[in-house]
Formats: sequence, structure tokens, C-alpha cells
Amino acid sequence: MPELTRASELTDAFARGRAESRGLLIGYLPAGYPSVAGGIAALTAMVDGGVDVIEVGLAYSDPLMDGPTIQAAVDRALAGGVRTKDVLSTVEAVARTGVPTMVMSYWNPVDAYGVGRFAHDLAAAGGAGMITPDLIPEEASDWLAAADSAGLDRVFLVAPSSTDERISMTASHCRGFVYATAVMGVTGAREASSVRAPDLVRRVRAATDLPVGVGLGVSNGKQAAEVAAYADGVIVGAAFVRRLLDADSDLDGQRAVADLARELSAGVRAPRK
Repeated sequence: MPELTRASELTDAFARGRAESRGLLIGYLPAGYPSVAGGIAALTAMVDGGVDVIEVGLAYSDPLMDGPTIQAAVDRALAGGVRTKDVLSTVEAVARTGVPTMVMSYWNPVDAYGVGRFAHDLAAAGGAGMITPDLIPEEASDWLAAADSAGLDRVFLVAPSSTDERISMTASHCRGFVYATAVMGVTGAREASSVRAPDLVRRVRAATDLPVGVGLGVSNGKQAAEVAAYADGVIVGAAFVRRLLDADSDLDGQRAVADLARELSAGVRAPRK
């Protein structure tokens, strides 16, 4: 499989994190919530608060892996008429901040848009790559070729239930980092981080030199510090979405996600034990 022909923004970001002896903070929001412009403003506020990598969600009507918090925001984005072109314009706007900006998407919308076209348009918007939670490498030949052609990173998921063989195979098809789901089940903030996550990260590191990002459940600075002690990246989605859902206005929501980003950023920068 061909290597990427340009330097990866994600690779550079993780290298900076290692040089600083800290994990990266990776933050998610769906494009189009509370509006396209409001979503861009919220994501920019997260960057200002210390988020190192941004995931822009592509709203989909059947998000099987998303919990109720993210589903609520996605439903409102779809009701507001968000389209794939709005996702790409969101990526373009956020990428101008200088942080690596990815798309997080189920496969059906990308397939419907056109795989090669999507890869080209995402790269043209300044996107760093894409996370595909419901696409497995065995069924991703079109995406692998399109991503390589466009110079995009591609991130697949592994879980505690994954065998060592599947972890090795999945990691071999990733570029940028490997996404380790810390708990089984749908996304959502939790009171405690998964006790299974450190072992999963160890198993991934036995299979690849790629950085490992851990997602599902982190919602505060203490949890972020716990995960950053053993992972290269701490992925936070539902907690940011919840701050927007609970806000009384767009401006209050932007302030709330920026405050959470500062708390989480302090956590990932805490001295590692």
C-alpha cells in the first residue's frame, strides 16, 4: 500500500505532543449545530481553549454508534438542513486556525457523495483526514486508494473485544493514529474512564508505532489526565456537545466549550505519572 506523499499534519501534531511529554486533546462537534456558522464558532472556541485536533462530524440519519447526546445535536443539524458541502466549509474554516482538522463520518454519506470526490474536496478544504467508525479495512479499498491519492490520513477503530490479529490488521491500514474505543457501547460522557483502556492501548502499541487516541467517555480534566498518562490522544465528543445543548444562547455555548477545552487541555498537559 503506498505511503502518503506529503507530511501528515496529524503526525506532526503527535510528534509535538511527544516532545512536550503530553497527550493531545482531540475534540468533536457535528457540523451544522447549532447552525453552520454557530458550529464553526464553537469549534474555533474549542481551538482557542486548547484543543489540538478537531473532528468535524458529518451528520447522518442513522448514527448507530452515537449516544443520545450526540444524536440530539445531529438530529437538530439535519433538521436545520446541513449538507455535506456545509461539513466541508466547516472543515475549511476551522483548518484556517492551524490545527489538524478531520471529518468523522459514517460511510453511507461519503459513499453517496462519491468516494474520490469526497477525498478530493476534503483535501482541498484543508482537511487532514477522516475517521470512519463503521467502515472496516477489509471493505475500505475505495477509501484507502482515494485517501492515499489525496494525501489524507485514514483512521479506523479498535475495541477491547478486538483480537490481537484484528488490531494488527486494522493498525496496518491506519495513517495518523489508531482510534481505540475505551469502552464497549455507544458514545457518551461517563463518570469514570474505562479500566480496559490501558490494556487496549498496550495491545495496539504492540502492533504498531502509530500514536493511539482513546475515545468514549472523557468529560472532565481529571479523566483527561488519567487517559493522557497512557495514551497519545484523548478524544472528547459528547461532553463538548452537552455544553452546547445546555447553553441558553450560541455565545454561551461558545464560552462553555472553550471553558471545557481549557479544563481538558490542562488535564492532558498534567505531569505523567
